[in-house]
Amino acid sequence: MKIKIQHILLTLFVVNQLSAQKKDENIGTEVVNVVKPYTPTISDAFKVKENPPLEDEDNTKKETITYSIYSFPVASTFVPSKGKAANVDQEQKQRLYRNYVTGGVGSFLNVLGELYVTHDINDTDYAAGMFKHLSSFSDIKESKLDSKFSNTALDLTYGSRQKNYSWNADLGYQMQRQYWYGLPDEFGQALTPAEINQAIGNIDQMQSYNNFSLGGKLKFKESIFNGVDLKYNRFWDAFKSAENRFVLKPTLNFDMLNKHVTTEFSVDHLSGSFNQDYSGADGFKYSYTNIGVYPSFGMKKDAWSFSIGAALVYGIDSEHSDSELFFYPRANATLKIVDQYMMFYTGIDGGLEQNSYRNFANENLYVSPTLIVAPTDRQYEVYAGLKGKLASNISYNVKGALLNEKNKPLFVANDFHDIPVIKEMYQYGNSFGVTYDLVRTLRLFGELRADFTKNISFGVNGTFNQYTMDYEAEPWNLPQIELAANLDVNITQKWYAGTKVFFVGDRKDRQTNLDVLPIVATDNVKTVKAYFDANAHVGYKYSDRLTAFLRLNNLGNQAYQKWLNYPVQSFQILLGANYKFDF
Repeated sequence: MKIKIQHILLTLFVVNQLSAQKKDENIGTEVVNVVKPYTPTISDAFKVKENPPLEDEDNTKKETITYSIYSFPVASTFVPSKGKAANVDQEQKQRLYRNYVTGGVGSFLNVLGELYVTHDINDTDYAAGMFKHLSSFSDIKESKLDSKFSNTALDLTYGSRQKNYSWNADLGYQMQRQYWYGLPDEFGQALTPAEINQAIGNIDQMQSYNNFSLGGKLKFKESIFNGVDLKYNRFWDAFKSAENRFVLKPTLNFDMLNKHVTTEFSVDHLSGSFNQDYSGADGFKYSYTNIGVYPSFGMKKDAWSFSIGAALVYGIDSEHSDSELFFYPRANATLKIVDQYMMFYTGIDGGLEQNSYRNFANENLYVSPTLIVAPTDRQYEVYAGLKGKLASNISYNVKGALLNEKNKPLFVANDFHDIPVIKEMYQYGNSFGVTYDLVRTLRLFGELRADFTKNISFGVNGTFNQYTMDYEAEPWNLPQIELAANLDVNITQKWYAGTKVFFVGDRKDRQTNLDVLPIVATDNVKTVKAYFDANAHVGYKYSDRLTAFLRLNNLGNQAYQKWLNYPVQSFQILLGANYKFDF
């Protein structure tokens, strides 16, 4: 490139010298007209290369520059202020006492008494006892007969908590006394006033129920054999009726195919006798033994959780030399739809339920000692529902279920005669028997609970039932609607109050006066009217040990009937106190 430039310069120099040597000739003048001015374009411009080549052979190398900081102390008089933790209001921890005694008296000469004590014998063993009593010594004005009652119970427990296992033994006794005071409105239509008074004098005798129990539990913490429950009950009354029940329930836990399997076993034996039947004929006996196996295992997958199992029960009727094998599917599942705010659940359940004279008497004190006792085949209960929270302090539960129960017991009022013959006190239309039927129930249940603050809580629930029977005309004494609500408020640190209300819809019963002719089947159906009841209480905490309370029951002052012909006590007031202590 350097040589080419030198050649071009030399040529231009020679041409210039030759031109300068020519004679100066007059070439004249000429007019030149410019038609278009010169318009340069981009291509005519000289483009400068971005990275021109360097022709210098010796290039200076870049020097490496090193930066450094020379620090030196600077005196300062700044003093930061000390931080202070924020104050947090802490509630004073309430002392928990292990023992308490409660007592109270009220209208109708009602008496309430409770005592609970527990004591540690050493580091592992303990003993506890509980006593409860409720009685009334005044009659209901709507009744022509004595309507007093009493209920007294005593329970004693001794237990031990060891490193690998725990056990306890229980001993209990309960005595209930009551009168059959519920005479029907039709009673005495065929009698004279003198005969009525004579019959009433014969009825005023007390029935008593007595129960003796003995049981225990044994639990292991780390063992395939999880534990066993054992209980024995001896139940008898004032009419030489007696019943024995023995229940044994061992449980096993183990892993199989990476699944946790729980298997429960049960042996439920019931035997008893009644001195006579309702007509006065010779008595009879009953004896049932149910032997069951209940395996189940659970699993979780994502938002789902499952529990799948079954119930296999072998039922033996010893008095009739009959036996049968029952199988019931058991399963349930839950799905978290919106974390804790909505959960769907569903399942199926069933079992062979052991009915007993004691269970019937606890549910209805006015049964006659002439009952037919038999187990109920609860073939299935299919249910599904939603539960969760509407807010952080409001929870809900909605459930629908379909039940199929074979030999379901229904309480029905006993028929009666007016004729003044020597009869038992429960044969005047003032007692109940039991009948059995296949009952299908469609049930809807809803519940809402709210804790508005730590001092205010509220709850409401309702149950709606629709019944279908095979033989009976009505679902005797089963309500279609049941509603309940409660409200509890801590007014101050010393004062608290609460209320409970409930509503039970109409029920149907049947009863016939066999001495009033003609007897029409449709005339014996009775309606037990719906009732609404409201109860309230208020209390004052004098100290952490002593509390006084006032209870108001049946605020509506209604002598409603829970069972046919049996009015309850009207408005009641009870004043009492509770004292907590240690020793």
